[in-house]
Amino acid sequence: MVRREKSNYVIQSVSHALDVLEQFHGSVDEIGVTELSKRLKLHKNNVFRLLATLEARGYIEQNRATENYRLGLHCLQLGQTYMQQMGFLLQAKSTLEELIKNAKESSFVAIRKGAAIIPLDFEEARSAVRVVSFLGTTLPLHCTAPGKVYLAFDSEEGLSQGLPERLERFTDKTIVERRQLLEQVKQVSEAGYAVEQGEFIDEVVCVAVPIHDYTRTLVGSLAIAGPAHRLSHDRLHKEIVPMILKGGTELSKRLGYQG
Repeated sequence: MVRREKSNYVIQSVSHALDVLEQFHGSVDEIGVTELSKRLKLHKNNVFRLLATLEARGYIEQNRATENYRLGLHCLQLGQTYMQQMGFLLQAKSTLEELIKNAKESSFVAIRKGAAIIPLDFEEARSAVRVVSFLGTTLPLHCTAPGKVYLAFDSEEGLSQGLPERLERFTDKTIVERRQLLEQVKQVSEAGYAVEQGEFIDEVVCVAVPIHDYTRTLVGSLAIAGPAHRLSHDRLHKEIVPMILKGGTELSKRLGYQG
């Protein structure tokens, strides 16, 4: 039996209906029948029938005041279902595996819970000397790279509610002076990534970036961690930082972020 290409099974009317939905993107809120007809190169009657079908199913709704059309509630419901099924952790898995492959250092994703950072998934490097999993532990905000990411990019919490009165010292490199930490957080915000160098655990270096979803909300942090003797200043900034920035951007895009 000869297998046919999947493109041979495409139903033209369904394809046109999806073309209609795809016209509503970016800053486009509403479109009229005439404009859709021009864009899709379809007769107005055909466009009207497509809109009527989509409206009946809740994917399109009409603004009665302007008679233009906009996306309907069912599009949002589908998007929410997708985000639940293909959520942060599931989407992050392939990114972590890619970072392990390329950086050959441990990588993880973490979220903020109150005044602490909670690692949700952790992939250990295969090297004999490596940073082992932080799963099951809580990390401080002020002296970890993922924590600094949240201090810099979490608009709802940030510095105002994120820090205790006294900043605990974990190593001799831990920043415990608020003004100094505030200056570093400002640098993180400008650079787009955070670095910790032996501030939480001696001889451990970590770099982290923010992860945003389709609502532009900060939903997590992506990080690479390794021993200081392998993550030198040159390697960190020439190799690791570009790598994790790329991974963070791709992961955010898969979560629907358009930034």
